[in-house]
Amino acid sequence: MKERVLAVETPDPQHVRFQLKEPWPDFPTFYGSATGAGWIVPKKYIEKVGDEGYKKAPIGAGPYKFVSFTPGVELVFEANEQYWRKAPSVKRLVFKVIPDEATRLAALKGGEVDIVYSIRGELAEELQRTPGLTLKPAVVQGPLWLYFPEQWDAKSPWHDERVRLAASLAIDRKSINEALTLGYSRLPNSIIPDTFEFFWQPPAAAYDPAKAKELLAEAGYPKGFDAGDYYCDSSYANVGEAVLDYLQAAGIRVRLRPIERAAFIKGYAEKSFKNIIQGGSGAFGNAATRLEAFVVKGGTFVYGNYPDIDGLFQQQAVEMDRKRREAILHKIQELVYGRSIYAPIWQLAFINGVGPRVGESGFGLMAGFPYTAPYEDITIKGT
Repeated sequence: MKERVLAVETPDPQHVRFQLKEPWPDFPTFYGSATGAGWIVPKKYIEKVGDEGYKKAPIGAGPYKFVSFTPGVELVFEANEQYWRKAPSVKRLVFKVIPDEATRLAALKGGEVDIVYSIRGELAEELQRTPGLTLKPAVVQGPLWLYFPEQWDAKSPWHDERVRLAASLAIDRKSINEALTLGYSRLPNSIIPDTFEFFWQPPAAAYDPAKAKELLAEAGYPKGFDAGDYYCDSSYANVGEAVLDYLQAAGIRVRLRPIERAAFIKGYAEKSFKNIIQGGSGAFGNAATRLEAFVVKGGTFVYGNYPDIDGLFQQQAVEMDRKRREAILHKIQELVYGRSIYAPIWQLAFINGVGPRVGESGFGLMAGFPYTAPYEDITIKGT
């Protein structure tokens, strides 16, 4: 923002005017959804309590007011009756932290909670079978993928495009989808969500273990190779376990390294991982913002780059003609696919559960959003 905005003016109480230093076609996307740059906070209050004080007791303009937060335990809100859109139906929301999926489901079945997020595999099937409970899948703008950070190292097996393609061909995405998310996740075969502006649809991902072994042999690994550690966010270690089994079967021997989410994101961004990274992103935006973070030189999660892709990205970044810009972004995505820079796994479906007291859960009311929203639309039956 500070590098690209020349000035911010307030010509009257109802308007804000941004003057940009150069053309920036993604400014509305950047400001409105891809980042938190557009958040409005109370200046006087922050000046009074400071950033740390604001984190402990935030004030905003949303449908609920902050009551309390016990880290790792719960977050409590109460309704803002003066909310501009409408007064919330549910007067008090309590968000409980229950890391274990089985414990979350047990709490829902026991009536301790009314809504749970992210129940997968056999537990999702159990939820679906339980009288009084309702399964609520929500496909989000959150692809998961394998990233090969050593593909730019000529001494690494991953430098050979055939090895990266072999890893992709070794994965049975359809079976993983059916086992873990009951077939609700989508398989667009891209790190770009298929709902994003400027998305290019690659060919469908193939599952061909015989071809995978053939490619490894062509690359000089007829007996496979030890690929080292497979890093992943521990929240999705079950996905990692499934993918690992398929890689092992093809001859790519890896060791799963699940890491707590904050530490995983830190390590990913600091470029401290090697071998294979199971990454993902649920950030909003469009194809350009996703490529900027994960493909283009200087991106937060970019370990290496391709100059021709960087050049095309710079072209589209200032292209004001939408069709020409779309063509450039499609070309970039085609190159990412063709070089097997990534091996996409799926576009995640959050499998959520709702108890018998809930009227409107909020799932699915906001396209691409995995959780219950807008909060003010949530209802309890009989109220």
